[in-house]
Amino acid sequence: MDINSLVTWVDVTSGLAGNLSGAACWAYAILALTTLPPLLPNNVLLVTSGVLAARGEMSIVLVVLSVAGSALLGDLLIHRCGRLLGDRARLGAVARGRRGELFEWMSVQVRRRGIPFVVGVRFLPSGRLLGGLSAGAAGYPLGRFASGAALAELIWTAYSVGVGYFGGALSDDPVHSVAIGLGLSVVVGVVASLAQRRTTRLALPARTAAGNVSKEV
Repeated sequence: MDINSLVTWVDVTSGLAGNLSGAACWAYAILALTTLPPLLPNNVLLVTSGVLAARGEMSIVLVVLSVAGSALLGDLLIHRCGRLLGDRARLGAVARGRRGELFEWMSVQVRRRGIPFVVGVRFLPSGRLLGGLSAGAAGYPLGRFASGAALAELIWTAYSVGVGYFGGALSDDPVHSVAIGLGLSVVVGVVASLAQRRTTRLALPARTAAGNVSKEV
């Protein structure tokens, strides 16, 4: 059974994975187009590209450039949207309850911590979208944001494609290689999700307490 068919329900791009073989120019374009928008799951494509690179069917350099470059462009567009929307982005997020509180917290943290926060938030679930929007809405400079986002996307790409490359190096069977890569991706995703929950639990109560003190004063 094709491993891609098992994960289609969580990755709408998985059906394109079979079209990457051959290292044609449009194969790299598929990687770029599916990485550009936020919240579009394309793990199967990234892992498969890593497997194909390990087998010599795609260039690992072009894969990394396509994915990281597209992801960075998407980040800059998200930041720009946050900058243009300004208070509307903040108020829209606040109207969504707990996610709005997280958005507010991110806006404060990006001003305080700068580039390290831009890098770290990228690896939290929904962090790419909320982090970019909050940075833009908070008026965080585009140049500094771009520096942090570039570093974050290089690390993210190395991991996302690397698990597939690692799987391809371990096994000659493409199904097993993709399965190994996806398994590693799931483990990292679970760890990131737990980290986000812990961060939210620690940050939001402190923010709420600070707000209550301000009201009392």
